[in-house]
Amino acid sequence: MEPTNKLVIFDCDGTLVDSQHIIIAAMQATLSSAGLPAEDDIRIRSTVGLSVREAIAMLRPDEDDGALEELATIFKREFYRLRVEEAASPDPLYAGTREILAHLRDAGFILGVATGNSRRGLDRVIEEHALHGFFTTLQTADGHPSKPHPSMIQTAALEAGVEPAACIMVGDTSYDMMMARSAGSLAVGVSWGYHSADELNQGGAHHLLDAFDQLAPIATGHGKAKFGTIDG
Repeated sequence: MEPTNKLVIFDCDGTLVDSQHIIIAAMQATLSSAGLPAEDDIRIRSTVGLSVREAIAMLRPDEDDGALEELATIFKREFYRLRVEEAASPDPLYAGTREILAHLRDAGFILGVATGNSRRGLDRVIEEHALHGFFTTLQTADGHPSKPHPSMIQTAALEAGVEPAACIMVGDTSYDMMMARSAGSLAVGVSWGYHSADELNQGGAHHLLDAFDQLAPIATGHGKAKFGTIDG
C-alpha cells in the first residue's frame, strides 16, 4: 500500500471496542434511579453513537430540558460506576482492531477517533488497550454537537491538515454514516456493532465491512467490502 495523506476516523464504542453491556446497564440504572420504567435493551442499543443527552431524549421524548440534563448526569455517574469502579476487565477490542490500526498507520495514513463518548472515557480506552501513538486527532462529545452533525469530522480534518473529502469515517451506526455524508467524507460501516446493515445503508454507507481486513483496500480505493456497497 502506498503512503497517503488520507485521514481514517474510527468511532469507538461498537467499532473499536464492545461496550454494549455497560452502556445498556448504565441506561437501565439511570432510569431506575430516576424512578422511570425500564426500557427495552434493543431500543437502548439503537441510541448508541449519539451523545448522552440526545440518546436519553430519544428514549424519553416527553422530558423537558432540565430533566434531560439531570438524566444525563445520572447516566455519566452510573456509567463511571459500572465501567471503572465495578468492571472486572476492560471492554474488549473487536477482532483485528490493533492489526488494522498498525497496518494503516505504517502505510502512511493519518488516524483519528470521533466518538459520542467523553474524552475521559476515550482516554481510558486508549490507556487500557495501549493504543497510544496511533491517533493524531481525538474528537469526543465534550466539544461537539451530537452525531450526525459533521463537526467532529470537520475538526478532525482541520487538525490533520486534510480536507473532509480525504477522510474516511468508519463506524457501526447510521449516525456515523450520516455524519460522514454530511461532511462529504467516505462512509464505511461495520457489521459487528450496534446498528444493522439495513440501518447503515439507510444512513448512507458507501461500504459495509464484515471484518477489519476489508478496510485497507477500500482506504486506498482499490477494493470493495463483501456486501452492501452503495454508490454515490
